[in-house]
Amino acid sequence: MELGVHFIDFLPGAPERLGPTLAATAKAAEDGGATMFTLADHFFQMEAMGRPAEDPFLEGYTSMGFLAGQTDRITLTMLVTGVTYRHPGVLAKTMATLDVLAQGRTMFGVGAAWYEREHVALGVPYPPLRDRFEMLEETLQICRQMWGEDDGPYRGKHYQLAETICEPQPIRRPPVLIGGDGEKKTLRLVAQYADVWNSTSS
Repeated sequence: MELGVHFIDFLPGAPERLGPTLAATAKAAEDGGATMFTLADHFFQMEAMGRPAEDPFLEGYTSMGFLAGQTDRITLTMLVTGVTYRHPGVLAKTMATLDVLAQGRTMFGVGAAWYEREHVALGVPYPPLRDRFEMLEETLQICRQMWGEDDGPYRGKHYQLAETICEPQPIRRPPVLIGGDGEKKTLRLVAQYADVWNSTSS
């Protein structure tokens, strides 16, 4: 059995203590034998977890870059990135950069997004669920292409990329983790694209 630590409670709330607390937690997880350290990819604290949206919450990929320099062995991943938050070409580049800085210790966690309040608040488009699943599949295809030898164009329904150059490439192509529930859409994507499935259903 392997142990992972999911960090979502950015307390204490004093800004100058958030970084040291996050780093100390990740180091303790690594020293304790955990094999994975995960963050939730959000911009507001999650009301669904019983916390006010106004409570502290650090942006995920900045935090992961910080942790890449604070740890040595533990795998770093988002649980999970909302597909709506970043254009897939930029997301693929961000993940490749994180993997290089972490010396190949990453996993790519992605899902169809759900937290409508932070989308509306920050002006991030929040398409219908059907569109988000289509965007998710195209994002997976774009990442696969950018982390491979094909740097040509990508033409999809939602995204069009003239080039898919990604240099440097990841040290190790990040395993794909898809988060979400639903037998028809999610499990099909898991079977076709993912190495790991994360579900919150009991």
